[in-house]
Amino acid sequence: MDIWRIRGGRRLNGTCFVQGSKNATLPIIAASLVVPAGSELLNVPQLRDVDAALRIVRHLGCAAEQRGGDVYIDSTQLSYCAIPHDLMEEMRSSVIFMGALLARCGEARLSLPGGCQLGKRPIDLHLAALRGLGAEIEENGREIYCRAAELRGAEIVLPFPSVGATENTMLAACAAKGETVIHGAAREPEITALQEYLNLLGADISGAGTGDICIRGMEPETQVCFRIMPDRIVASTLACAAAACGGDVELRGVNPAHFSTVLYFLNQSGCDIISNKRSVRLISDGRLKAVEEISTAPYPGFPTDAQPVLMAALLKAEGRTLIIENIFENRFRQAAELRRLGADITVSGRRAEIWGVDRLLGTMLNATDLRGGAAMIIAGLCAEGETVVCDDGHVTRGYERFDRKLRSLGADVNLEY
Repeated sequence: MDIWRIRGGRRLNGTCFVQGSKNATLPIIAASLVVPAGSELLNVPQLRDVDAALRIVRHLGCAAEQRGGDVYIDSTQLSYCAIPHDLMEEMRSSVIFMGALLARCGEARLSLPGGCQLGKRPIDLHLAALRGLGAEIEENGREIYCRAAELRGAEIVLPFPSVGATENTMLAACAAKGETVIHGAAREPEITALQEYLNLLGADISGAGTGDICIRGMEPETQVCFRIMPDRIVASTLACAAAACGGDVELRGVNPAHFSTVLYFLNQSGCDIISNKRSVRLISDGRLKAVEEISTAPYPGFPTDAQPVLMAALLKAEGRTLIIENIFENRFRQAAELRRLGADITVSGRRAEIWGVDRLLGTMLNATDLRGGAAMIIAGLCAEGETVVCDDGHVTRGYERFDRKLRSLGADVNLEY
């Protein structure tokens, strides 16, 4: 159990470098298995989810190690196509190995993945897309077995722009005979990063960042080096913390375009935002104004992963904010815990109404999931007295040395393991 101890009331000031993206790293680690090759990945965050992904890679017979921010993978000796339940249950994104193993081995056996419990998040879209490429799939309780004597290029139409389904289809299609076109593809920056990495490995992929992605097979390379993009959700979280606490914080090593919708709402709430090509400076007096309505949507809309942390930033904002959650049905689980601090939040289905309060009072909270845990830490930074967040390892799945980053900006935060 991780224990976060936060004493609120301090302004945040200074400069902070943002870590590499977890959501870009994990599919790229899976993609390293598509062909027998060596991969050097730079700017990789040191996280529990990354550790779990590398354990899966090693279980499959490959060499993999992390040295600081660098990861080295040699997939030439891949010898297994099955991932046991104990490894799968550690993170939801482990399902991305299905497309990679199908491409490399012609088969994959795995169980339903774990991770944060944010709702159903069914993998039906993944399975339908792989079947469209010619895979035969058997489902037996919690186990899934995929096989394909030959994958064939096809027109794949996704009824919803699922990031995971887009990634799995891209990976499997690298081994397909002929051209594959994904219509209704996810447009997230992490999809573009995956395309760039696969093209380095020898794939011929275009269209990432649009709704239509074309994959024309690959001619494998044997050695590649790739730098992981900055984490736009971590950047959003730090920006929300600075906005809520007040202060002057510069985030470096970021791409402002990747989290422009978050910056837009922070600006609407009264923050001054100064963006450059690789940095964002946020200045806040800590007296925020409510935002009329925030509605989550697939990229380039407002990201569901940033919804909990922006909610936390607006708990003391003057007026009423309405948040509509369109992606996950259980994404307001943090609201009940935030109310224990004195927040005025009313949840009805996929809608949450926040009325700003004058004071938040520190108390003991229980982290419900990764982003909800980060939201509780932000709320604790704005509360009077001490807030203690009991966390079953959620926050460290996605935030690298989060306590140290916040302390470097002046926060009174300590993490006890």
